[in-house]
Amino acid sequence: MKPDLPRPFQIASGGPLRGRIEVPGDKSISHRAVMLASLAVGESRIEGLLEGEDVLATAAAMRAMGATIARAEDGAWLVHGVGVGGLLQPEGALDMGNSGTSTRLLMGLVASHPITATFIGDASLSRRPMARVVEPLRQIGADITVSPGDRLPLMVRGLCPAVPIAYRPPVASAQVKSAILLAGLNTPGITRVIEPVATRDHSERMLRGFGAALTVEPREDGTIISLTGEPELQPQHLTIPGDPSSAAFWAVAALIVPGSELLLANVLLNPTRTGVFEALRMMGGDIAIGSEREVGGEQVADVRVRHSALRGIDVPPELAPSMIDEYPALFVAAAFADGRTVVRGAHELRVKESDRIATMAAALRAAGLVVGEHDDGLTIDGRGGNPLPGGGRVETRLDHRIAMSMTVAGLHAAQPITIDDARPIATSYPAFLETMTRLGAQPRWLNQ
Repeated sequence: MKPDLPRPFQIASGGPLRGRIEVPGDKSISHRAVMLASLAVGESRIEGLLEGEDVLATAAAMRAMGATIARAEDGAWLVHGVGVGGLLQPEGALDMGNSGTSTRLLMGLVASHPITATFIGDASLSRRPMARVVEPLRQIGADITVSPGDRLPLMVRGLCPAVPIAYRPPVASAQVKSAILLAGLNTPGITRVIEPVATRDHSERMLRGFGAALTVEPREDGTIISLTGEPELQPQHLTIPGDPSSAAFWAVAALIVPGSELLLANVLLNPTRTGVFEALRMMGGDIAIGSEREVGGEQVADVRVRHSALRGIDVPPELAPSMIDEYPALFVAAAFADGRTVVRGAHELRVKESDRIATMAAALRAAGLVVGEHDDGLTIDGRGGNPLPGGGRVETRLDHRIAMSMTVAGLHAAQPITIDDARPIATSYPAFLETMTRLGAQPRWLNQ
């Protein structure tokens, strides 16, 4: 089978899942670690970096702009940075593959450097709107040319010196916040983001860790994040904790497959990223946190998950910013709950790698579920712990989280579930199916 063709497979019910899993490094932190190490003066060492396609796209882009990035024999990544303001003109277009995070954050970096960069991506990324990042970057002075619908391909012509701004994002978005702060690194003066609803704060933590002058001031009308521009970032020795978004798939798998118990080791439990575990506990999930510790300024712990009788709930909309990437996994948990689960307030799912509301609704229906679709979420009538009917074919729409979520659903289905393409999984979790096989599941590859 040619590697550029879809790789369909089936997943069927097996026995209980038991064992210890080291999930790959957190994707959000991995992106930021590569970018900031590339702007530091000297060599940084990054251990546990996620080696998925998205992060590798970030590394390739930073190489194209002058950083030296290599994987050492022991698996660590060594990054020799160019310093803030030292990014070089890339010779060709920056191919972001499927990575929205790479695109939006790198647009911010380029916006305040005296270079021009063209951003391209795959079919899925090229459908994703970029307007929410384009608007503030234009305010700092960048000249940005976009394709119709504010989509890729697009070109960013940076302005140096750029203009410091104070910006209140109309929609809670860690990517928008991070793009503005990264643009502020090479901007004289103080760049401010006024965040009405808290989003993941990895950029703030890591910027401070590299030596940037950054303050976070909570107020009644929101949190003001202020960054003083033109710092000299210091190289770091970083260890990336396990990705809670990846851990969520295994947590749901253990909860829904009878007799299962999994220990998820070294999982990032930053308070802005734990919404899925809170929601699963509300549904009755047996989830225990142990060995809590701090690694590189982030909270890390081991998470033990046991099979549980889940119940349907109304998921609090205020959890959305802390679990936006984990909703597909939560939808699968809801499919096995007793009663109805209602998810609202998740508008952001419409503009992810796919329209995750529509795509998950179609996928769950293909597996035999009764699902109602809203503009901002889903209503799912669960099976009360019984297997899904299964037997259907899932269209992943090139979305890694759809592929992994519905693979988990197939672990407790009466008939095998067919996933149309395994390739997107490499975006964030290349070893996912290998790990599943080690735990006893048997994915079966299909002919084209």
